[in-house]
Amino acid sequence: MSLSKAVITGIVYRAPEKRFTSNNIPVSAFAMNISDTDEVLVRVVARGKLADVVGDTVNKGDKVIVEGRLQNNIVKNEDGSERKIVEIDAAGVEVFGSSSAIPSVAAASSDSIVQFGEQPDFSDELIGEDEIPF
Repeated sequence: MSLSKAVITGIVYRAPEKRFTSNNIPVSAFAMNISDTDEVLVRVVARGKLADVVGDTVNKGDKVIVEGRLQNNIVKNEDGSERKIVEIDAAGVEVFGSSSAIPSVAAASSDSIVQFGEQPDFSDELIGEDEIPF
């Protein structure tokens, strides 16, 4: 059992591919580059309702933030050789600059991180000692 949790950002390198398991559960997977200078790819796998939304919302070239469980996986190449890859089992995905959030991750664009309504007027008076609850 793995207890690792990761939050990563990067650019979508390969657009999501949506498939279905034998139990008809949607699974979307895409590759993202997490490096600014080199090509460091991480595979992102989303399942269930998140997979539906990712498949419809995320496109190649989008900047995304992904939250999930980090894990290693082994894939077979066309020549039969095996290769280890790093992947994240996504719990939430957010497209930077998007006005709609994909489930499980709060908005990440700079203008929508925190939105406050009208602020109440706060008095400059000090709180009396008898008003402190402890």
